[in-house]
Amino acid sequence: MENFSHCPCCNEKSQLVSHVTVKHLVLENLQNLVTSSPYYICLNEDCNVVYFNKKDTHIFNKKDLSVPIWFKKDARPKYICYCNKVTEEMITNAILNKDAKNMKDIVELTGAMKNGKCLTKNLLENVVVQQFKKLLTIH
Repeated sequence: MENFSHCPCCNEKSQLVSHVTVKHLVLENLQNLVTSSPYYICLNEDCNVVYFNKKDTHIFNKKDLSVPIWFKKDARPKYICYCNKVTEEMITNAILNKDAKNMKDIVELTGAMKNGKCLTKNLLENVVVQQFKKLLTIH
């Protein structure tokens, strides 16, 4: 199984994700369409496609998900930690206004990652730590 693929809509790079994640994040009336085949998430911020699978040709667009897609341009709010509904804005505020200097500070100040259920709640499973580090370096 390949860790990366290309989106059937925009042909941009897409990353492998668990079908369990997909099933938990699509709208309830679409959950029965999710199979156990591998799924990929389109990483193009401009593309409407979120999840797709090559075997069954299932495609789930932004409107098919129960949460906004943080890395897509029109996402509101931009959740970084979906488990605890911690947004990019909350993390930036902790860094700029509450003196957060590291991961531990961000977790304590925002409540992020306190009941980690990334497999079922986060679009890219374990991307939270990467996003925290990215925000720390740009602020």
